[in-house]
Amino acid sequence: MRHLKLILIIVLGLLSKFGQSQVMKAPDWKAEIQENTVAKGDTITVLYTSKIPEDWYMYSSDFDPNLGPMVTEFKFNESEQFEKLGNLQPIGQKKKYDELFEGEYTYFKKEAKFKQRFIIHSDSPDIKAMASYQICSDINGQCIPFESDISLFGNNVDQASNIELDETNANAPKSLKAFKNDFKTTETEGQGVSFLLTFFFLSFGAGLVALLTPCVFPMIPMTVSFFTKSNTSRKKGVMQAILYGVSIIAIYTIVGTLFSVLFGADFANFLSTHWIPNLFFFAIFVLFALSFFGLFEIRLPNKFVNQMDSKSDKGGVLGIFFMAFTLVLVSFSCTGPIAGTILLQAASGDTVQPLVGMLGFSLAFALPFTLFAIFPNWIKSLPKSGGWLNTVKVVLGFVELALALKFLSIVDQVYHWEILNRDVYLALWIVIFAFLGFYLLGKITFPHEEKKENTSVGRVISALLVFSFVIYLIPGLVGAPLKALAGYMPPMSTQSFVMNSPQVTTTASTSPEISECGAPKFGNLLELPYGIQGYFDYDQALACAKKQDKPLFIDFTGHGCVNCREMEAAVWSDPKVLKRLKEDYVVVALYVDEKTELPENEWYVSAYDDRVKKTIGGQNLDFMIQRLNANAQPYYTLVDTNGSLLSAPKGYDLNVDNFVEFLDNGLKEFQNRSSVMEVAGNEKSQDTEPNLFVN
Repeated sequence: MRHLKLILIIVLGLLSKFGQSQVMKAPDWKAEIQENTVAKGDTITVLYTSKIPEDWYMYSSDFDPNLGPMVTEFKFNESEQFEKLGNLQPIGQKKKYDELFEGEYTYFKKEAKFKQRFIIHSDSPDIKAMASYQICSDINGQCIPFESDISLFGNNVDQASNIELDETNANAPKSLKAFKNDFKTTETEGQGVSFLLTFFFLSFGAGLVALLTPCVFPMIPMTVSFFTKSNTSRKKGVMQAILYGVSIIAIYTIVGTLFSVLFGADFANFLSTHWIPNLFFFAIFVLFALSFFGLFEIRLPNKFVNQMDSKSDKGGVLGIFFMAFTLVLVSFSCTGPIAGTILLQAASGDTVQPLVGMLGFSLAFALPFTLFAIFPNWIKSLPKSGGWLNTVKVVLGFVELALALKFLSIVDQVYHWEILNRDVYLALWIVIFAFLGFYLLGKITFPHEEKKENTSVGRVISALLVFSFVIYLIPGLVGAPLKALAGYMPPMSTQSFVMNSPQVTTTASTSPEISECGAPKFGNLLELPYGIQGYFDYDQALACAKKQDKPLFIDFTGHGCVNCREMEAAVWSDPKVLKRLKEDYVVVALYVDEKTELPENEWYVSAYDDRVKKTIGGQNLDFMIQRLNANAQPYYTLVDTNGSLLSAPKGYDLNVDNFVEFLDNGLKEFQNRSSVMEVAGNEKSQDTEPNLFVN
C-alpha cells in the first residue's frame, strides 16, 4: 500500500508543476512551401506549423469569433511580391462543445497546422506573418494569449523575431523601461492536483458503495475464511491476504491504464461533441439502471469466469492473482456499472484521470478483504446479508438513471435539439429523486422485492435526505444557479424562465462611488459580472482606489479564458466573495486579449519584447508580464494605493473559502499599512506611486 500511495504522490507532484506562475514562452512556429519549385507567377501553398506544449491546446481559426475563445488569426505584411488567395485554412482541428461559452469551438493539441495560398510576383517573396492565438490548459486552468512572428523567404524559412508588420509613426511609440519587480511570487495552485484528488476520493467512495451490493458483500466473509483456514501460519495468511488485495488493485488499475492508452485525452473531444458515443453512453447508463432495478442481470460469459476460477487453484502468487481476478469477474454484475460510470466520467478529462479513478475505486474495494483477513475478529461486527443489499442496488439504479441524462443533454446542446433544456432536465431529476424517496419509504416496490410492512429508521433518514435534495432542485426551475451541480446542468441560457436576473452589468447604471471617480474607461466595450461596478483601466482604477482609500483588486482575465468564466460562476457568485468585492475593494478587470486598438499617441514600445503595444489587451498583457513576471489567466492581484502588492497573487482555485481568505488577508494588510502611515504623520507623498510606463 505504501508503494501505491508513493506512486500517487509522485504523479500528483509532477502534475502540480504546471500550476506554477511564470512567463511561459510562445510555442515555436515554422513555415514551409508545399510546392517543390517556385517561380514568379506561380500559386503556392504555405504550411504554418506550431508545436503545442504537452497538456495545452490552441484554439483554431474556424469558429465564431464572438463565442468567447480567442480565434487564431494571421496578419500578413502588405507587399507587391505576393497576393493572398482566400482565407487561412486549419488542418486537422478538433471540435468541442463548451457549456460555459454555450457553443462549439475548434482547437488543436500537440501540433497546430494552418495553410494559406498565395500568388507570387517574385522568385523569392518576402512573406511575413504575425500569428495571434491563445493556448489553454485543463491541467492548471490557465490561458495565455501570444503573438508570434513568422517569416518566409522563398524556400528558406526563418523564425524571425520582433517583426513589426505595421508602419508606425516613429514619434508616436514611447520606449518603456523594464519595470523592476520586487515581488517574486510563485503561484502553486492549479486544477491538476485538487481536481485529481477530488476525483480520487469520489472514486474511493464509489468503491465503498460497490462493497455494499449483493454481488460483493457476501463474498467478504467467504474470502476471509479461505485465508484464515487454509494456512497454519498466521503470517503466511496475512501475506496472502495482502497479495490478494494488491492483485485487486492491480487488475482495476490495469483497466484504467488500458482505457487511457486506448482512448486518451483525444477521446474527450469525440465524447463531448459527437452524437453517437453520447447516445450510446446514455443507453448504457439506462441499461445499468434497469439492471439494478432487477429487470435483468449483466453477466460475463460463464465459460470465461470458470476458466479464471480454475487457474486460481494453482496456488502460489499466480493462484492468488487469478483468485482476485475471479472475484472481479463474479462481482461484475454489480461493480461493472459503478466502475463503468467512473471510466465514462473520466473519459471527458485528462489521460491520467481513468488511472486515478480506478486506483481510488480498487483501493476501497480491496481494503475490506485485506483488513478482515488480517483481523478476522472484525468480521463479527459486519451486518448480516439481507434485503438491504438489494436496496443499495435499486438506489444506485436511480442514480444511474439521473446520470444518463447528462450524456443526452450534451447531444441536445451540440445539435440544438432543444428538447432537454435546463428546466426540463431539472424536472426529470426532480421526478427521479422523488421516486427514489418514495421507494425508500416503501411506497414503491419492484417485482423481485417483497413489500415491507414497516420502514426502518435508516430508510426514513435516507428518504429525508433525498427529499431535501429534491427541494434544493426546485428553485432551479425558476433560475436558481444550483452551483453545486453546475457541471451536470445544461447552461442557464437554455432556461425558459429566470426570475430576477441580470447576471452582467456594464456602465448603464453606476454607484455613487463609480460616478465620483468618473465613468469607467472602455465601459462601453467590457463588462464585469454580478453587478460589480469597477474599471477596465489600471491607472483610472488606482486613482479611484486612492480617492476612496480602498485596496485595488486586479483581475487579469480574457474573453477566451474559460477558467476565468468558471471562477466567476463558481467563486465570484458566492455572497461572501461578492460582498467583499463590492464593498472592500476597487475592482479592475484587465482583459489581455481585447483587440480594440488605442489612439496612436498611447502606443509604446515594450522593453520586454521590443514590440509596439497598440491594443488594450496588448498593453494589459505587457503590464502583467513586466509587473508580475506572469502571463497566464486567471490571475488575481491585490495592491495598495501606492501600487505595491498586498499579498502573493492568486490563480485558478474553485475553493470559495480560499478566495475569501485571500481577500481578507489583503484587506487586513492594507489596513495595517494605512495605520502605519497615519502614525508616521502621513509622510508619504502622492508621487510615490511607481509609474510603469515611463520613458
